Amino acid sequence: MYDYIKGILTKITAKYIVVEVGGVGFILQVANPYAYSGAMNQQVTVYTHQVIREDAHLLYGFRTEAEKSVFLSLISVSGIGPTTALAIIAVDDNDGLVRAIEQKNITYLTKFPKIGKKTAQQMVLDLEGKFVLSEQAEVPSLAVEESDNTALDEAMEAMEALGYRPAELKKIKKFFEGTTDTAENYIKSALKMLMK
Repeated sequence: MYDYIKGILTKITAKYIVVEVGGVGFILQVANPYAYSGAMNQQVTVYTHQVIREDAHLLYGFRTEAEKSVFLSLISVSGIGPTTALAIIAVDDNDGLVRAIEQKNITYLTKFPKIGKKTAQQMVLDLEGKFVLSEQAEVPSLAVEESDNTALDEAMEAMEALGYRPAELKKIKKFFEGTTDTAENYIKSALKMLMK
């Protein structure tokens, strides 16, 4: 129903962002909410997909049309819902995902949260040869300086919202203790570590 929303970014949480358009705040579930940190109180364009369930009307947001395309391909696979698709997109390695599907690399695919062997095999079956990505433009960094470990705490909360287990996150958090970075960068680094 909605292709994109253009408005002022007014709120960032671990699970979603809020974009205000004409006095109405739209909640958008996104893969990495903290990727939008540098755009707080500024105008943003977020590509969207609406999911209507019996108990909720949800909007999912994406930084690019290519990211949205990947999401739509993923939710077309039996066993993959929107939350799992967002967790896969959050890794920000679309080329690696496509390569894993084309090479039938089940081991790589099962590293994503809530993706077991059967679902990974279904991904290969449904998406092999069909998963064509358009050239994804480089997204400018929206990183901002954050102090203490607030950014790390926010990153871990966002990853938990994506479905990663607390035991996994505890190890990751320990690895980053004593470092200073943005929540967005912590999430990107942690996801890359988990995918190895």
